[in-house]
Amino acid sequence: NEEDLTDEVKGSNYTDEKEGNEEVVEGTEKEKPKEGRKNKCEIAETLDSQEESEVVPEPDKAQLKSQFQLFSKFGDKSSDGSTIKLSQSDKWFKQAGVIKQRGISSTDTLIAFSKVSKKAPNLTFPVWCKFLGEISTAKKVDVNTIKTKLVQCGAPGITGGTKITKSAALRRLTDTKKYGGAQRQRFDSPGKGKEGSVDSKPDDGKKNKKGADPKKR
Repeated sequence: NEEDLTDEVKGSNYTDEKEGNEEVVEGTEKEKPKEGRKNKCEIAETLDSQEESEVVPEPDKAQLKSQFQLFSKFGDKSSDGSTIKLSQSDKWFKQAGVIKQRGISSTDTLIAFSKVSKKAPNLTFPVWCKFLGEISTAKKVDVNTIKTKLVQCGAPGITGGTKITKSAALRRLTDTKKYGGAQRQRFDSPGKGKEGSVDSKPDDGKKNKKGADPKKR
């Protein structure tokens, strides 16, 4: 009888341990998918870090300087291309994709610009290169990666323009079919005003002369 009781106790202990192990296994299997999940933000940060960690050779300094001169003249007719403003540099950074939502911001460029400019409004090319070094150190980005993007972005251009939205109200106001009489003659078929549509008094060639007979007037 004692042997039978001992066997039953051992069997119950073995069953409890087995069920406990199964619960642990089930728990780990349920948690595995959670560890493998990554949201879009984490994926974007991973891609950015991989891009920034790549070793990029230094681009041609002459090409970088040529780009510097183009952007330093952009929007400033008085500039000779020897110095660049922060606004022009930021325009260059945005066109090259250096300033973006995750990474370097316009606040970062302002801080770095203030450090190297010593209150000067413009930077020469050598000082501006130091400015790039400041950003590289602060944001832990390879400076050659920044320079390569700035060289490859091309000449300065307008990234966006003013688009005219033709609403229902605008279409109604420019519909020449709804005009009448002389008003219709003022506009062409698309609804644009015709050149020289201002009313003028007819000139019959008669002019009043000094001393003319008032009865003939």
